[in-house]
Amino acid sequence: MLKIDCRMVEKILTAFIKDSVIKNGFRNAIVGVSGGLDSAVVLALCRKALGAARTFALLLPYHASDPDSLRHGKMACRKFKVPFEVIDISPAVDAYFERFPAETRLQVGNKCARERMAVLYDQSARRQALVAGTSNKSELLIGYSTQFGDSACAFQPIGDLYKTQVFELARHLGVPGEIVAKKPSADLWPGQTDEGEIGIAYEDLDVLLHLMVDMRWDEGEIIERGFKLPLIRRVRKMIVNSQFKRTMPPVAKLHARTIGIDFRYLRDWNK
Repeated sequence: MLKIDCRMVEKILTAFIKDSVIKNGFRNAIVGVSGGLDSAVVLALCRKALGAARTFALLLPYHASDPDSLRHGKMACRKFKVPFEVIDISPAVDAYFERFPAETRLQVGNKCARERMAVLYDQSARRQALVAGTSNKSELLIGYSTQFGDSACAFQPIGDLYKTQVFELARHLGVPGEIVAKKPSADLWPGQTDEGEIGIAYEDLDVLLHLMVDMRWDEGEIIERGFKLPLIRRVRKMIVNSQFKRTMPPVAKLHARTIGIDFRYLRDWNK
């Protein structure tokens, strides 16, 4: 059901990356490489679309990060021959929490995600490079991301690929097997995994999302496919409750033409 033509997807996404960068007046792209699958795939795609000289990678570890994350990040950069720099975000994050102690470990995870994006955007300006997003469709639909953190970017190459499809594309692109084989994790705290937090395996989640979103099946049809009603409704609630993360902030209408309501143009307007 979710099988993809990897060669065709690669062709479409590399053209999309090149188009997104050039139409916005840039020549380069910058990728936050976490050591995980998604960022490795985006790195490979940017390298193919723009070349190594126009692709930059930043590795942004926190002192509580899994050491394998940094090792795998370097592995991906070396595999695709992309220049990279390591910037430790620990001093900035810890300085904040020294003044305002964290009450939950999620606060630390969210702060790290936003600190990484702050560094990426600063380096983006220094290197005249657009920030490439690394979120997949599964994460975006259920809101499994930090707003203005890992979900922030200038364009999203893999935002319409479900996680299981990203695995398939990763194998096609030659992402190192050690990265493909490990359990997906946002590395928010020791032992954290995506599927453990979400509460459902990606293989099941992606089929369910595909039936709900792409196929627009109703609950009865999905139940006949083998899914339980409580799970269907829980996932639907995740989609609905995270809609604010997938849209631009609303603007209160006061004039005849309001941004996002009556004043709407394509992203590459007049280019």
